[in-house]
Amino acid sequence: MRVLVSGGVGFIGSHTVVALIEAGHEPVIVDNLSNSDESVVGRIGEITGHVPEFHKADVRDVESMTELAGAGIDACIHFAALKAVGESVADPMKYYDNNVGGTIALLSALESAGVTRLVFSSSATVYGDPEKLPLTESMPIGVATNPYGWTKIMMEQVLRDLHVANEEWSIPILRYFNPVGAHPSGMIGEDPQGIPNNLMPYVAKVAAGELDHVRVFGADYPTPDGTGVRDYIHVVDLAVGHIRALDVHSDDPGVHVYNLGTGRGHSVLELIKAYEEASGRKIPYEIVERRPGDVAASFADVQKAYSDLGWSTEFGLADMCAHSWKWVSGAPR
Repeated sequence: MRVLVSGGVGFIGSHTVVALIEAGHEPVIVDNLSNSDESVVGRIGEITGHVPEFHKADVRDVESMTELAGAGIDACIHFAALKAVGESVADPMKYYDNNVGGTIALLSALESAGVTRLVFSSSATVYGDPEKLPLTESMPIGVATNPYGWTKIMMEQVLRDLHVANEEWSIPILRYFNPVGAHPSGMIGEDPQGIPNNLMPYVAKVAAGELDHVRVFGADYPTPDGTGVRDYIHVVDLAVGHIRALDVHSDDPGVHVYNLGTGRGHSVLELIKAYEEASGRKIPYEIVERRPGDVAASFADVQKAYSDLGWSTEFGLADMCAHSWKWVSGAPR
């Protein structure tokens, strides 16, 4: 299939483009490069032997998206969204405009071009502060703790309503837990501009000597060591999940929801220790106040993805840290 990948130069998008090429699909990347670098396109080519088609554009530009979608596109994987929880609390309108507005514009363009296959990048944050764990796809949503989470909830609702109005749509919704790591080649990985908002890239910068120490937001949560617990998933495993969802549901109209995680959680301090072992460097940290919008713990029940998609994870926390460090310590940036 010829697949339009919005946000395809970003962290998860670029790894999914690699997986698409390796699976025999033809990705077409569209990205506004707001938090990514065009050199990634060339590095994807080095990994796969095929440089993907790339267009610099914003998904909110309906005219550009309609033109792209009409150029033989069979399906779309939609990544293009802002994702920093803290930033969303500080600047919610930016998030509603980019995430919700961008999704509506893209869907309008796709439908105008007759494209009704979409794999959507959602998030476990839609579950809010969970009453019990692990989180299953049947649990209620609509109780987000931050504007970023609300944008994902709103976008999921838009997709459900779209399918009600036009039953031809096939829409796998993939609720990610915490994507980390890098491609095992070390050629592509997470490279946020400025101070990272997510834990592993922050830890990586401390290990590399670019930052002094890690700030651990809260050590008084009801968790084994008091720090937040998250389900970290290797970005390559996550990328493969998109290909499985695309292939399994390519001719299966409906809205299909899946958790993508490992099914177990690791605390902040566990991750720091694992990264110390992977990098061979001491990583100093400081306990500070809790961050607005964070929850104590979150990890997935992934049985549905395993049974319906035939998908499971290959990499553990040690691999995630080792591949991240390979990228950070020798990144071709």
